[in-house]
Amino acid sequence: MPARSETEDRSVLTRPAAPPDEVLRYGPASEQVADVRLALGAPAGRPLLVVVHGGFWRPAYDRTHLGPMTEALALAGWSTVAPEYRRVPGRPDLAVEDVHAALRAVAGRADLTGGRRVLLAGHSAGGHLALQAAATAAHAPAGVLALAPVADLRLGQALGLDGDAVAAFLGEDAAARPDLDPARLPAPAAPVRIVHGTGDAVVPVALSESYVRRHLAAALVPVPAGHFAVIDPRAAAWPAVLAVLEHLGRPG
Repeated sequence: MPARSETEDRSVLTRPAAPPDEVLRYGPASEQVADVRLALGAPAGRPLLVVVHGGFWRPAYDRTHLGPMTEALALAGWSTVAPEYRRVPGRPDLAVEDVHAALRAVAGRADLTGGRRVLLAGHSAGGHLALQAAATAAHAPAGVLALAPVADLRLGQALGLDGDAVAAFLGEDAAARPDLDPARLPAPAAPVRIVHGTGDAVVPVALSESYVRRHLAAALVPVPAGHFAVIDPRAAAWPAVLAVLEHLGRPG
């Protein structure tokens, strides 16, 4: 198992942020809600961004730690929807179904989309869910930004990420669920861009490298950073994240 890096700055996980502009409900379960944060003065036609949080699919981690990120995105002109999802060890389909349901709900909210395209982003385990949804969801996004994603479940299991988090999430061997493994699913029709820190000791960049070897149209942007820097507006990697997002958001 990769050693826990004592140099990883985790302060973004507990940093406060302003409340969202709206909490959208997309299903009957208590977790089936999403925080909506609206940007002021966004460029015309800029896509809406759905951002899926990480935390190795565990119930201890929820969407609130994305507050600093989505607040900074709003200041940069990006309106966001950050869904919560059911995180039950051994029942991975609940999390997958919820991300798909959130995408359907967003697509049905004309007041949010305003006819704009929808981009999907996700960090860590949320990056896994974003890549899985992009390859399989009926309401597939127009583009995907995966930030330090668990992009290869078999490799993640072999490395024993974070105390065997992959096996705990799946409840079985990763080889039994190729339908949930982005590295083994067909390539998404939408453009995929991955930003991953070369110093990431939580989810090594090797997982993203494995994904792009299998999906040649996807692009990996390595940055000299750790795992949490790619969602931290105070980190040196943040401008690179915004630049990749800007590229994905261009029309055409």
